[in-house]
This record gives sequence, C-alpha cells and structure tokens, in this order.
Amino acid sequence: MYSSPVNPLTQLALSSLPQPKRSSGNFYEALAQAWGNALDKQAEVIQQKSEEVGNGADKPGDLTLLTAEAAKISFLANSSHTSMSEAAEALKAVAQK
Repeated sequence: MYSSPVNPLTQLALSSLPQPKRSSGNFYEALAQAWGNALDKQAEVIQQKSEEVGNGADKPGDLTLLTAEAAKISFLANSSHTSMSEAAEALKAVAQK
C-alpha cells in the first residue's frame, strides 16, 4: 500500500500534540495547547539557528535557512490564529443551538 509522505509542517504540528491525560479541559483548550507546543518548538529551532549564525555560521545558505525557519513560524502563527478563530465560531454556533 502506498503512503504519502508527511510534509514537515504537518510533522511538526503532529509531534507537538499533548500527551493524552485525564483533565477537565475541553477541545478548545487542547487545540490551544497543541498550537502553543508547535509554536514553542519552532521558536526553539529559530533560536538554535540564530545562535549558530551568531557563532560564525553566517554564510548566505545559513542565513537563508534561518529566514526559512522564521517563515515557518509565521505560517504556524497565522494558521493557529485561523484555526482557533474558526473553532471558537463553531463552538459558539453549537452553543446557540
């Protein structure tokens, strides 16, 4: 059976999902936690790349990789905002019915 490769952004988001635990939290809180974890992980990657550039890895390719990592966090932040807004709207619609 053929399985399609998972793109890096999906991998990052999936690897950031919180471990199942018993809590009184709801779906919206779990979604916020997952997005927060994904953004934290990407921020760590950017911090690591920035330190490498600061320690002399300042070739154009290194700077381009740092720029790409910054673009990823921008994409993740925009996606998190959109999904949180849409989830809130959906929960509001359900609550009104």
